[in-house]
Amino acid sequence: MQWRDDGLIAQLRRPPGGRDARIMLLAQFLDRTGSGVWAAASVLYFTYVTHLDAQQVGLLLGVAAVAGIAGSPIAGWLAERMPVRGLLIGSHLLRLVTMGLLLVFSSFDALLLVVAVTCLGERAAKTLEMLFATRVAGEKRGTYQALFRTVANAGTALGAGIAAIGLAIGTRDAYRALIIADALSFVLAAALVWRTAEPRVAAPTAEPAPTGTAPAAEPAHSPWRDRGYLLFVLLDIPMCLDDSVLNVGLPLWLVNHTTAPHIFVPAFLALNTVLVVVLQLRVSARAEGPRRAAGAVALYGVSLLACCLVLATSTGGGAWTASIALLLAAVLVTLAELMRSVSSWELAVSLAPPQARASYLGVAGMSQSVQKSLGPLLLTGAVMTAGPVGWLALGTAVTGISLVQRRSCLQRLATLRPEALAARA
Repeated sequence: MQWRDDGLIAQLRRPPGGRDARIMLLAQFLDRTGSGVWAAASVLYFTYVTHLDAQQVGLLLGVAAVAGIAGSPIAGWLAERMPVRGLLIGSHLLRLVTMGLLLVFSSFDALLLVVAVTCLGERAAKTLEMLFATRVAGEKRGTYQALFRTVANAGTALGAGIAAIGLAIGTRDAYRALIIADALSFVLAAALVWRTAEPRVAAPTAEPAPTGTAPAAEPAHSPWRDRGYLLFVLLDIPMCLDDSVLNVGLPLWLVNHTTAPHIFVPAFLALNTVLVVVLQLRVSARAEGPRRAAGAVALYGVSLLACCLVLATSTGGGAWTASIALLLAAVLVTLAELMRSVSSWELAVSLAPPQARASYLGVAGMSQSVQKSLGPLLLTGAVMTAGPVGWLALGTAVTGISLVQRRSCLQRLATLRPEALAARA
């Protein structure tokens, strides 16, 4: 952890955006703490308290993930028309209500609806939080994103630790207490957001066009009609596969294809959390700005390819060889995550026209939701079925897509120069 004047602690005390940004970071920490509690306890709650079978639990979580895809564009569309602060408070209160309903309902049909709405509200809240940060932090949004990633990982780890206490007790009341703890985090987060001011939208400065030149074409105000931006969002989906590799691929590969001890499974997440907290701010400082973010896309592909190469060769040795290889793979996929967290949001902001940034960012937020729905299926249904060859194919494909994404982003950035935006204003 950094203790210099420009280090982590100092940045958390004086984040880009000042007081409102500091309050929002605290709200996000509390939100992610509650989310960490629920993420660690949800499957066991549905299994032992509501008595759903494994197929029902899988369907429940799958449908919820699909419903969450709609949360980002809905939030972006509403943010073009309503205050972001009020919408974010509403998203927190919506999840407060749905978590309370989990304590009331036990039938599968009712739980399906409740969990789907919860996931939709969660994705909407994440989009609104980053839109708030984009407006408050301005050009320093990369630094804010790094601070957010740090506090989010710390909050998730704390939430998992709280959940471990309840799971160790194992009673119905303990499970219900975990749900109440999650709901309480939404109350506290909403109260903190209430203390902030509505962020103002920074309008681009208009400059007179040179004499004799034709006015630039008006940018598309609907992201659904902007093919270039939709291409970015489509290519960004595989740029989020590090999440599924870490949370699904590594544990299942360890259990089913290596002789490594199962105790290393929780070590993957612990190692990931520590590395993100320690390195995120430094990595973000080296990749600040849209062009450096585009370069980080290529580094993402290289890092994930290295991770896949290590996984493909982790089955030939003994238990300790496999354990070391899997821990190295966890480090490499975390490096890929650090690159993606720098590049994805920065490019989503930079490639969007300022006049319709909220709706554009709502569409960009769909990439992570789609990956969460399709990524685990890709890994379990294709990659691990093919064995080491599957990992090599995945790494090669993602690396190739990352190079295409980098080139596409640089070309679009060249057409969105500041002077062109000023002329369009």
